[in-house]
Amino acid sequence: MRQPNSKPYKKNFVKGWMYILECADGSYYTGSTNNLELRIMQHQQGLGANHTRKRLPVKLVYSEAFDRLDEAFYREKQVQGWSRKKKEALINGQLQDLHKLAECKNNSHFKNFKGERG
Repeated sequence: MRQPNSKPYKKNFVKGWMYILECADGSYYTGSTNNLELRIMQHQQGLGANHTRKRLPVKLVYSEAFDRLDEAFYREKQVQGWSRKKKEALINGQLQDLHKLAECKNNSHFKNFKGERG
């Protein structure tokens, strides 16, 4: 499990956590909590989110500590919107790849536009 925060944390001073679980089917679940150990135990007992309840057992693969719970919640929502590849880069500590993986790959993206020039 990775914990990438640059500042050292003390368990008693952490107010919030953002975490990523890997489910039995290989899917990822991203959440936030004020008590990481308790929340993981709840997920394992089938008392967590509907997604994890149907995909037990789960394994904690990544977490970040925050000074405030609202910051953990904001980060959860940010990471939830990421692609699987981008989440895996975060989990594996490949932070240099995050920006590249965030780029739009659609044909309609302006970088891919090859319209006529006048």
